[in-house]
Amino acid sequence: MNGNRTLLVVFFVFAFAAAAFAADASSLKPPAGAKVAIVVFEDLQCPDCALAYPVVWEAAKAHNIPVVLHDFPLPLHNWSFRAAVYARYFDTKSEKLGNDFRGYIYKNQRQITPANLQQYAQRFADDNKTPVPFVLDPDASLAGKIKQDYAMGQRIGLEHTPTIFIIGNGGASTPFVEVTEREKMGEIIDDMLKKAGPAAPTKPAAGAKKKTTKTVKKAS
Repeated sequence: MNGNRTLLVVFFVFAFAAAAFAADASSLKPPAGAKVAIVVFEDLQCPDCALAYPVVWEAAKAHNIPVVLHDFPLPLHNWSFRAAVYARYFDTKSEKLGNDFRGYIYKNQRQITPANLQQYAQRFADDNKTPVPFVLDPDASLAGKIKQDYAMGQRIGLEHTPTIFIIGNGGASTPFVEVTEREKMGEIIDDMLKKAGPAAPTKPAAGAKKKTTKTVKKAS
C-alpha cells in the first residue's frame, strides 16, 4: 500500500515538473488582421524541422491563416545560424523568397555541411536570379534579429525544435496550444478559429489601397 502511494506521489511530482517547464507562449499574438496563426520556432539544421516545415505550410494554406517563423538555431548545430542569416537576407528581397530558401535548405539538409553551405545558398540565389553580396550581413543586423528570436525562445521556455504553437487572439479561445501531434494540427486550428474573437482590423497607410488578400507575416 505504501509502495503504491509512493509511486503516485512520484508520478504527480514529475507531472507537475513537466507542466512547470512547458513553454509559455501566452505573450505571442497573431499578426494584425488574423484570428489565429501558426507560430514556429525552427532550426534549419534540425531534421525534425525539415519534416514539419511542409506540414505547417499545408495546414496554414488549408485554413487560410498566417505562419510566423522564429529562428532558434541550436548551439550543437554547426551551420544552422549561418543558414538563418542567408534566410533573413532572402527575406529582405521578399517573404516568399525567404520561405522558399528555407524549404530548399530543408530538402537538401542531409547534404549540407559548414564547408558547402555557401555553395548551396549561391545555387539557390542563381536559380532565383538574386545576387548575394560578398559581405552578407555587414552591420550584423540580420544576425541580431536571429539572436532576438533565440532570446525570445529562451524567455518562453523552449526546449526543442521545432516548437509549433497555434495562437489565438483571445475571445473564448485558449491563448495558445503547443502542437505535439502534427496529425491533429488541423483539428486544433479549427477549434481555435471557432472560439477566437474577431480579427483585429489592419490600418492601411494613408492613400494606400486596401489589400483583399492575406499576406504571411514573419517576425523580426
